[in-house]
Amino acid sequence: MLITYRRHNPEKCRFTSRSEFRCKCPIWVSGTKDKRRVREALKTRDWNKAQEVVRKWDVDGERPKTKVRATIEEWRGQFIHDAEARHLSNGTMRLYKLLFRQLIQFTTDRGIKFANDMDLAALTEFRAGWKIGALTAAKKLERLRSIFKFALQRKMVEENYAVGLVGPKVKHNPTLPYPKEEMARILKAADSPKVDKRAKAFILTMRHSGLRISDVSTLAVESLKDRRLKLYQAKTGEPVSVLLPEAVADALSAVRRSNPKYFFWTGESRLETVTGFWRERISDVLTLAKVSGHPHRFRDTFAVALLEGGASIETVSILLGHSSIRVTEKHYNPWVKTRQDALDKAVLSATL
Repeated sequence: MLITYRRHNPEKCRFTSRSEFRCKCPIWVSGTKDKRRVREALKTRDWNKAQEVVRKWDVDGERPKTKVRATIEEWRGQFIHDAEARHLSNGTMRLYKLLFRQLIQFTTDRGIKFANDMDLAALTEFRAGWKIGALTAAKKLERLRSIFKFALQRKMVEENYAVGLVGPKVKHNPTLPYPKEEMARILKAADSPKVDKRAKAFILTMRHSGLRISDVSTLAVESLKDRRLKLYQAKTGEPVSVLLPEAVADALSAVRRSNPKYFFWTGESRLETVTGFWRERISDVLTLAKVSGHPHRFRDTFAVALLEGGASIETVSILLGHSSIRVTEKHYNPWVKTRQDALDKAVLSATL
């Protein structure tokens, strides 16, 4: 007769019962089979799987062959290799690598080695340790589901347990551009000798191009031709660009560069490092101007100014580089109505 039991490590586990199901300590089997003494690891931490192995062992007369299982490290390596082949952006790659680092730390602390040992209970505990806001947690959960989908397709796991995690309730705040009065105070503060001399050109570029802070941080000098700034390469192969006001183009061209190839980057530090550097520089300006906000609001200001000036939502979507017009509508729908109200008022005035 064969009996399954937990083999606890007293330094890592507070439980002592050999039939404990709440922990993830290794499961062993002991007993007698065909007059042969058996005492060995079942190489699983799932109690139900262990019971199934022993039942098949009793019926078939020999232990079922164990499938080769992928470790968490192997899972990470294969996913990152595939993600690089799909040419995911540096920002997206950074977030996936961070997720795997946290997952590996979590599993190492709990003695979990293999991907298929990460069940719903373990994932629930993993998610409980996230000290982030609802919106960030929702996006992180999407990435977690994505890496589990990858593992399921490659038979590293038997089920995408991440799908069983209910997402947080996210309250979407309306997009708020900087009013003209606040923009004037910000630009005035940017002229202060207390802040980085390049900050004003950086802010003006964000405001009049709609680029994200990471894109401006690593903006290449060759992107600017006269007053036209290349934003990105469209799927058709054609470049998407925006015509900068003359004062903005002049300010950008006059920036003192440490690397002749980039306006605001040395070309040596990591993307997150240079982005963090400029996030702090902009924060200094906002504090001095006594304006609350964050760098992304310059992108919002650019988009809303276009909408209120009569630009179509399709045009704004193209300039912002959104993957779908639905993304643009989601963030800027309230301002589409503002634009329409302004157009209606102009039409009525013209007919009176």
